[in-house]
Amino acid sequence: MTIRTRFTLLFLAIFSILLLVFCLVIYFESENHREQEFRTRLRNESITAAAIFFNKESISPDLFKIMAQKQMTVLNEEEVRVFDKEGRLRFENTNHKFKIDSSILATVWLENELFWNEGDQQMYATVIPNNEEEFVILTSAVDKYGISRQNNLAFILASGGVGMLLLGLTLGNYLIGSFLKPIKEIIVGIDKIKESNLSSRLNEGVEKDELFQLKMQFNQMLERLENAFESQKAFVSHASHELRTPLTSITGQIQVSLLANDNPEELKTMIESVLEDVQQLNKLANNLLELTTITGNESKFKVSLINIVELIFQGRSDLLIKTPGALIMLDHEDSDGNPPEVKGIESLLMIAILNLMDNGIKYADNKTVEVSIEDKSSELAIKFENTGKGITPEDMKNIFEPFKRGSNSHKIKGHGIGLSLTNKIIELHKGKIEVKSTPGKLTSFIVTIPKNI
Repeated sequence: MTIRTRFTLLFLAIFSILLLVFCLVIYFESENHREQEFRTRLRNESITAAAIFFNKESISPDLFKIMAQKQMTVLNEEEVRVFDKEGRLRFENTNHKFKIDSSILATVWLENELFWNEGDQQMYATVIPNNEEEFVILTSAVDKYGISRQNNLAFILASGGVGMLLLGLTLGNYLIGSFLKPIKEIIVGIDKIKESNLSSRLNEGVEKDELFQLKMQFNQMLERLENAFESQKAFVSHASHELRTPLTSITGQIQVSLLANDNPEELKTMIESVLEDVQQLNKLANNLLELTTITGNESKFKVSLINIVELIFQGRSDLLIKTPGALIMLDHEDSDGNPPEVKGIESLLMIAILNLMDNGIKYADNKTVEVSIEDKSSELAIKFENTGKGITPEDMKNIFEPFKRGSNSHKIKGHGIGLSLTNKIIELHKGKIEVKSTPGKLTSFIVTIPKNI
C-alpha cells in the first residue's frame, strides 16, 4: 500500500468520525428539542382540559365534550382523562378503553407530574387542584409531525454524510497527492543519479521547509558518497602504482639475470635486490590488508588491558634490529608506582607505535626518536619527537591521506600508508593525533588515547 493510499484512508477515517459525531449531535439535539416542545404542548393541553373540566357543572355532558374538542388544540391521537383522588375516571374525551396502572397514579400524586412513553404514545399526567379537591389530568398524544421531521432530518444527514464522505475522499486524495508531489520529484531525481553521474544534485528549491532539509541532507550525503568513490578510485590507482613498481623492478632484475653470466657474486647481489623488493611488496600488501581490515570491522578485535611502556619497548627492540644505528629514547616515570595502561587492541596499537617510531627514525637527521609518556587521569598522551627536515604546511594538510607522501620523502623508502593506518587505529581507540612541526627543526606527533574505549 502506497503512502498516498494510507494517508487518504487515514484522512477519510478521521473525516468520517468527525462527520458522524457532528451528525449525531445534530440529530439528538433536534430529538431532544422535539421531545421538550411536545411535552410543553401536552402540559398546555392538560391545563386547557382542566379548565374545561372544572367548569363542566354549568353545561350538559354532551356539550362539554363538544367544547373540549373545540377549545383544545387537537394533537394526533390526543386523549384526555381526569382521575379523582380515589383513582376513579371522572372524564375522558375518547371511547378508547384505557386502564392506568395504580403505581403510575401513585407516582403522579407523589411527584405532582410525570412524563412517560407507551409505544408511540407520549403520556403526561399532572395534579391540578380545584376548590377543595385535587384531580389527575392525564393527556396523551402521538407526535407524528415531530417524528416525521426527525426521520426527514435523519435521511438528510445520512445522504449528506455520504455525499460529504465522497467529496472528502476526492478532495483528500487530491490534496495528499499535491503534498506528495515534491516527494515524487525527489524519487525521480534520485533514480536518475547513477554511479556514472554522482556529481548530480537534487534541486533544493527556495522553500525552507522539511523537504528542503531532506534534499539538502541527501545532497550532502551524495557529496560524501562522491568523495568516497573518488577516494576509492584514487586508492586503487595509487595501490596499483605502488604494487607495479616493485613488480616491475623484480621482473627487470630477473630478466637481466637470465642474460647475465653465471657469476655467483652477481647472482647473489641480484637475488638480494629481488628479496628486498619482495619484502617491500609484502610489507605494502600487509599494510593494505590491515588498512582495509580496520575499516568497519572493529567488533572482530579483542580488547585487553595493555601496558604501554612494555609495548613501546617491544617495538623499540624490533626496530633497532631492523635499523642499525638508530636510537629510540623513552622518557617516563611511574610517579604512583602503577604502569601506564589502556584498554585497547594490542596488535593494532603495536602497529601504530611501530609506524610512528619508524617514521621518526627515517626523517630524523641523526636517526634518533624521543618518546615520552604523560599519564593523565583518564587518558594517556604519548609524544614522538625527532629533529630533521620537518613537515611543510602544504604536506600537513594531507598527512593522513593514504599514498600521500611529503615533498621531502623522495629518497626515503615507503608507500604513504603508514600514517593513514596509524590514524585509523588511533581513531578506532577513540583517540586523536596532533602534529606539530617546524621545517628543519623539531617535529612532534602527540597521540592521545583514553584509558577505556
